[in-house]
Amino acid sequence: MQHKTQLTLSFLLSQVLLLACAEDLECVPGFQQKVFYIEKPFEFREDRLILNLKFDDCQGNNKLNFEVSNPDFRVELDGNLVALKNVSEVGRALFVHARSEHAEDMAEIFILEANEKRGALKEILKLEGNLGIPRQKRAILATPILIPENQRPPFPRLVGKVIRSEGTEGVKFRLSGKGVDQDPKGIFRINEMNGDVSVTRTLDREAIASYELKVEVVDMNGKTLDGPVRLDVLVIDQNDNRPMFKEGPYIGHVMEGSATGTTVMSMAAFDADDAGTDNALLRYNILRQTPTKPSPNMFYIDPEKGDIVTVVSPALLDRETMESPKYELVIEAKDMGGMDVGLTGTATATILIDDKNDHAPEFTKKEFQATVKEGVTGVIVNLTVGDRDDPTTGAWRAVYSIINGNPGQSFEIHTNPQTNEGMLSVVKPLDYEISAFHTLLIKVENEDPLIPDITYGPSSTATVQITVEDVNEGPVFHPNPMAVTKQENIPVGSVVLTVNATDPDTLQHQTIRYSVYKDPAGWLEINPTNGTVGTTAVLDRESPFVHNNVYTALFLAIDSGNPPATGTGTLHITLEDVNDNVPSLYPTLAKVCDDAKDLRVVVLGASDKDLHPNTDPFKFELSKQSGPEKLWRINRLNNTHAQVILLQNLKKANYNIPISVTDSGKPPLTNTTELRLQVCTCKKSKMDCSASDALHISLTLILLSLLSLFCKSFAEL
Repeated sequence: MQHKTQLTLSFLLSQVLLLACAEDLECVPGFQQKVFYIEKPFEFREDRLILNLKFDDCQGNNKLNFEVSNPDFRVELDGNLVALKNVSEVGRALFVHARSEHAEDMAEIFILEANEKRGALKEILKLEGNLGIPRQKRAILATPILIPENQRPPFPRLVGKVIRSEGTEGVKFRLSGKGVDQDPKGIFRINEMNGDVSVTRTLDREAIASYELKVEVVDMNGKTLDGPVRLDVLVIDQNDNRPMFKEGPYIGHVMEGSATGTTVMSMAAFDADDAGTDNALLRYNILRQTPTKPSPNMFYIDPEKGDIVTVVSPALLDRETMESPKYELVIEAKDMGGMDVGLTGTATATILIDDKNDHAPEFTKKEFQATVKEGVTGVIVNLTVGDRDDPTTGAWRAVYSIINGNPGQSFEIHTNPQTNEGMLSVVKPLDYEISAFHTLLIKVENEDPLIPDITYGPSSTATVQITVEDVNEGPVFHPNPMAVTKQENIPVGSVVLTVNATDPDTLQHQTIRYSVYKDPAGWLEINPTNGTVGTTAVLDRESPFVHNNVYTALFLAIDSGNPPATGTGTLHITLEDVNDNVPSLYPTLAKVCDDAKDLRVVVLGASDKDLHPNTDPFKFELSKQSGPEKLWRINRLNNTHAQVILLQNLKKANYNIPISVTDSGKPPLTNTTELRLQVCTCKKSKMDCSASDALHISLTLILLSLLSLFCKSFAEL
């Protein structure tokens, strides 16, 4: 088939040549065929003919010489292209330069992969040159250079050649770019005289996969004659990197009972080698499975994709019957398409068999017993269940409910999150006298719903028998708290009220006695037999023990049980106000300058501990003034305030002014208070109130009174 394809290609090429040269059958100097296509063999064998190139300068081919772009090949004088050694990597093309005394030309040999299409005439005609049609000459021919990575010394090593069509006499080749005069420097160099390119050290494709160099031809003075032309150096990959799993940890989940072929997870390894070669072509395999039961081959991995799937029947994928719900697979990735020569890397895949709710919870017994004392709340019994599902999932966690026997909502049940038990509690105190026994019907379910073919059975319900024990309960006051309204200052010994307490233990026929528990002011007493509360002191609404007109006391009711039980009752006495407090006056001290122009001395206020209407409006009055003339007066400002005004400036002294204030109670109460008035000397905003030379007004009044009496007696004589 290959030979037939080559014959067809040769025929097409010959026809193209004939068409191109139909108008001129004379000899055309140069290669008779300028473009060749060959299929890349596994290896070019040393000294084996590759193809024959026909060159004719139309004048005898004197001094004919051939140069090949790859130093591993040569063209003999008869035009046969052969390899100088066994060669496996060449690149995409070879270029052959021919020169004689009278002509020179260039031929191109394209090397095709086995799966590439060849012989398509229109593709051939697209190529530069178009088979025999004259083309523009290239001054510098710099074909790509292919160099395997990881080459061993010695270095430098010849790897390629740059050709100048116009000869190399009197000129030099110059090479530049990354890898030559740019970092990393000194990797490549060129023979200035003949264009041979060498590498000076080992290359690493994973570090740098290719180099783009520039080559030019300069004269002996360094002046550029040709170029620069691009010279590509491609580093050929070697299989020097193992596959690596970089994305771990690898954890997959699959539901128990899943169908055969269910995808669990996917594994992907990375190979740093050339992805376009077998060096990075990976194949996957399961090396080991732990545990090996119920089957040593529970899973399969797609060798190309890395997908892990189940390969056992759904019945074997039963979490509750497995030795462990966790499997560990050692996965191997091998390059070179899985061939024995390939490099390997491994990783561990952990597969967890997830639980589904295929087992209903069941009570460990059909009936539970509990005993509780009346009046007590809290947990009274723990109900136990069994469930074969995964304890970390909602398929195992229990949800309890009371479905019968709880009309008063006296019971609640909650799940203990650690043990999955049902904690049955009394939330409303039970009364032995009402019911000594209770029967509850309890149901248990899972947080997650059961799968369709599983249902809750009779074992998912249980009965709880609860016995209530009688206890000696304390008497109960009716009502509690108790409230009564009384006037303050009622006579000592007055009856406040009679309390009433009953014993809830109606079947025990006990007696009750009473006592005072808390009486902050010590005002009350209680008859121990009939519960009558009376006063032992005057009730005072203004007492600090009264808050918001209410006095509070506590009483005890004690039954005759053994031991006795006690009940507490609260009594609130609201005290009505009576006018039993005289009003008070404030302030009681005032100061004024002896030369003051404003003789309004002070504003007085009045207050009363009683409540309205036993307080304001207040009446303010000056006590009767004695002496030759009046010195002050008082003016009422409002219901609670009045103002004292001097009628003239006074000398520096201290004066006591008696002022009476009367409330509005019935009967009204009056209080007389002396206002102390200091008349001071005021200079430069400083007030001097020292009273060393002052006469007390009350003494003056007394002397004046005595003088008046003396004068009156003297007149009578």
